[in-house]
Amino acid sequence: MSYNLFLLPFVLGIGGGFQYGLQVSIINSPAEYIKSFIRETWLKRYGSTPSEDMITLMWSFIVSIYSIGGLLGSSSTGYLAVRFGRKKAMLLANIPALLSAALMVLSRLCGSFEMIIAGRFSAGLCAGLSLNIHLMYSGECAPRKLRGLIAITASTAVAFGKFVGFALGLREVLGAEALWPVLLAANAVPALIQLLTLPFFPDSPRYLLIEKKDKEACIKAVEQLWGDGDHMAEINDMISEEEAIRGEKAKGLCDLLRDKAVRWQLITLFLVASCSHFNGGIVVYFYAYNIFIKAGIPPDQIHYVSLGLGTTEILSTAVCGILIERAGRKTLLWKNYTVMTLALGLLTVTLFLQDSFFWVPYCSVALVFIFILSFGVGPGGVLCSLITEIFIQSYRAAAVVFNGLVSWIQLFILGLVFPFIVEGLGNFCFLIFLTYCLTVAVFVFLVMPEPKGKTMLQILEEFNRLNYRGKKRQTVLQQSNCSVMTVTRL
Repeated sequence: MSYNLFLLPFVLGIGGGFQYGLQVSIINSPAEYIKSFIRETWLKRYGSTPSEDMITLMWSFIVSIYSIGGLLGSSSTGYLAVRFGRKKAMLLANIPALLSAALMVLSRLCGSFEMIIAGRFSAGLCAGLSLNIHLMYSGECAPRKLRGLIAITASTAVAFGKFVGFALGLREVLGAEALWPVLLAANAVPALIQLLTLPFFPDSPRYLLIEKKDKEACIKAVEQLWGDGDHMAEINDMISEEEAIRGEKAKGLCDLLRDKAVRWQLITLFLVASCSHFNGGIVVYFYAYNIFIKAGIPPDQIHYVSLGLGTTEILSTAVCGILIERAGRKTLLWKNYTVMTLALGLLTVTLFLQDSFFWVPYCSVALVFIFILSFGVGPGGVLCSLITEIFIQSYRAAAVVFNGLVSWIQLFILGLVFPFIVEGLGNFCFLIFLTYCLTVAVFVFLVMPEPKGKTMLQILEEFNRLNYRGKKRQTVLQQSNCSVMTVTRL
């Protein structure tokens, strides 16, 4: 394999998953500085001090508008990725990132907190678009035997982005009051790096062959990414997929939702991937501060412990990359979802007994790290590969849009209702997320086919056994109203 195949995920990641992870974590550190800026700006404009409720409302809007931008960016992925190709669409995603940085860095100079709101919205557009294209682009560029490893780099990029966001937010770096506009504008750096490097790489070979009908460009892209070896078997798989589609255009979201031929792929995507925010990560991070305080860690050192959590998440996705082509997607998913279920159940118990025994807080700390490890080795990494593997080319863009829409809507809703869940249930809120993890573990173990080492058409045939279960039928290898027919009986 050419070194280009391993350089491309890093180039995609710096402007893709990294941007998402960076924006999720970077907003936490300057929270009090931004609230003070809102207070001072309001006083200068209107001659009166705003109420605390108004400041809280404006701050909540700054945080949540990111999800609205992400939702719109994610919904535009299908059109842009098909109309312009994966490569050009990824390059276009850097435009809102640069606009966001410009608005953020000039906000204090212009005395406008509205510019922060607009900047966060623009950053959300970039994250929603670039993360989805990253998932498609990397998965479509990898050969079958390395498909999982290359796709997992999206998860590693997200985890690394979170880590860098926390690190930049430290007082010793950009976390000082005078530097918060520069901190918020840090997303300009990865955007510029990608704009300068991505043009040297080819577009997705699958996109070039199946959607653009350009076999010569596909072969050239394969040689540039994979080296000069014999790759005709992989190219023949793409040709077979193209023949199955028979020239049909890429399907839209409505087609994805209506077509019974992809019903179980959609169910799998929804349960296993799209609802990943219900796995309990948000509640674990929410309680992490109190858990570390109870364990005796000084409050001023908590930021450095958070960096430890970020490092753990990065390492766990790297471990997933090593294991995914050996153990398989299905095994990593159901086993790690089971471990996450147990960790959440035990955390419920240890938090309830937090003050009963001196050693209980240390058990809680260990459970937090076990949960983070299991998430990274299992769903955190595997889901990036799964999204591109279980859908044939004509439905892949629509599937990525569906996954992004559900994920961003879920993130927005959880952001609104989560404080009320915690207030009402306390430590027992873990039980809600525990139920989801257990349900997915059972579903993956009993229902989901194993995609490891299979062509797209073989994976499609596995799902057709579910889509047409219990019928004497012709196996329909179809994703775009076309079919490859073989007579069979279940």
